[in-house]
Amino acid sequence: MNSFLYRNRFLIPRRLTQLLIMTLYFGANAYGWNIVKGDLSSSIVFGFIPLSDPFVVLQMFFAGAFISANILMGVGVVLFFYGVVGGRFFCSWVCPVNIITETATWLKKRFNLLEKENSISFSRNIRYWVIAITLILSFIFSIAAFDMISPIGIAHRGIIFGFGFGWFFLLAIFIFDLFSQKYGWCGHICPLGGFNALIGKYSLIKVTHDKDKCLYSMACFEACPEVEILDMVGMTSKPITGAACIKCGQCIESCPNDAFKVSVVGLAKQLKG
Repeated sequence: MNSFLYRNRFLIPRRLTQLLIMTLYFGANAYGWNIVKGDLSSSIVFGFIPLSDPFVVLQMFFAGAFISANILMGVGVVLFFYGVVGGRFFCSWVCPVNIITETATWLKKRFNLLEKENSISFSRNIRYWVIAITLILSFIFSIAAFDMISPIGIAHRGIIFGFGFGWFFLLAIFIFDLFSQKYGWCGHICPLGGFNALIGKYSLIKVTHDKDKCLYSMACFEACPEVEILDMVGMTSKPITGAACIKCGQCIESCPNDAFKVSVVGLAKQLKG
């Protein structure tokens, strides 16, 4: 089966989900819809279910802000969901910046810019240093440091209220990703992705690999935005337990013999593996 819909069986639902979420936030502001109100840092769903971004709340804590019970409850709801699905699902299924960076990656592939010698290259561990720097700056300046300049927040607020100069920041992210290594921003720098990876490491929803179906085509390595999590492909049948997995399904879509699938994997099996 090689139809367009089958080849993009994760990409299409991801884009529809991202657009639906942004539409609901826009509708709440423009028309008073009561499905989800707020922003991607703090929201209320159906008027009574709080959602709070754990990384933003941690920045607020370091900044010395009072954390209300409602915010803590929202953190608990999000942490529970991340514990089941995985924290970095946010990156590929919710975050509006993902559309920008994946478009840049598509253009890099289309015009063969992936292996240019003059492309910018750096370590994926930078995002963890950015987490530490963010918390230090939050403490020093008594503000949620990353949330103030987050391109995620800029994109979200721009869709709802209008972009203004926010367009320039998002354009800079696009150009940076276009001329740096693959997934330069999301896969190497964004502290939210790094933080969500840490708290969603042992989520129950995993992509699993079947070595008996593997053709060693290496297509998954070409497609995966966090390629280091695929170090076992071709050798074993096991779940991909790398915390950086964003649940985008690109490995599943790219595999010519369906060697990958989504499964529920218990904690005991993950720790054993």
